[in-house]
Amino acid sequence: MADAPDTRTPLVASGVRVVLGGNEILHGVGLTVRAGEAVAVMGGNGSGKSTLVRALVGALPTSAGEIRVFGGERDAAAYDRIGYVPQRVTAAAGVAADAREVVVSGLLGRGRLLAPRRAKQRAVAALSDLGIGWLAHRNVATLSGGQQQRVLIARALVRDPDLLILDEPMSGVDVPSQEALAHALEERKARGGAIVIVLHELGALAPLIDRAVVLEDGYVTHVGEPPAALGTHALPGHDHLHAHEDPPAPTAGPIDMGVPT
Repeated sequence: MADAPDTRTPLVASGVRVVLGGNEILHGVGLTVRAGEAVAVMGGNGSGKSTLVRALVGALPTSAGEIRVFGGERDAAAYDRIGYVPQRVTAAAGVAADAREVVVSGLLGRGRLLAPRRAKQRAVAALSDLGIGWLAHRNVATLSGGQQQRVLIARALVRDPDLLILDEPMSGVDVPSQEALAHALEERKARGGAIVIVLHELGALAPLIDRAVVLEDGYVTHVGEPPAALGTHALPGHDHLHAHEDPPAPTAGPIDMGVPT
């Protein structure tokens, strides 16, 4: 008889393979994230980090493996409990909207066409949690890159997700925005939220991270404590596009992640 699903574990992925354009990008990757845990997905350019998180949220099809959220399939109810911030997306998107309206849109979708009661108040609260409540009525097209990124994160947070997945949220973001994000994520984690976050380096989020999963060429090469050095030079798979006196040897062989029992 099969074991009952563990609904206390927001995310369990095992043996995930993704094929794009005839090439296998992910080779049997596994990832488990428990309630109240923050896991960093790290690696060099082209290692498969963004492919993995896009597969986790259903934006890319998998050719093999299993992904279970909250102990079951990724159905509409499960998606309502997930917040996702994709990589390098502008909050403006060519539409004239203020920051509050963008955040309210996070409460729509998947069959929900009308915002719930108090949606505007919830949106302003989400913006305030990230230190930009005063920008609620500003057109997002006029905001800086860091401010737009915070708006997008607020859009993911406004639904109060139990699982938050962020793809390189620190890319091109100023220090105040990094610190505001770190504070908001610490509070969410303390309330039992699970966090998956793609990072090139830990930066302001270092105290938040419980465990790192490092990818290289679509394989998991490290699971455990984040690399001691914070820069991408410490990561397996770092693209050496400039000179080094003594380049580190590549990590040999993938690691079998497995699924904890």
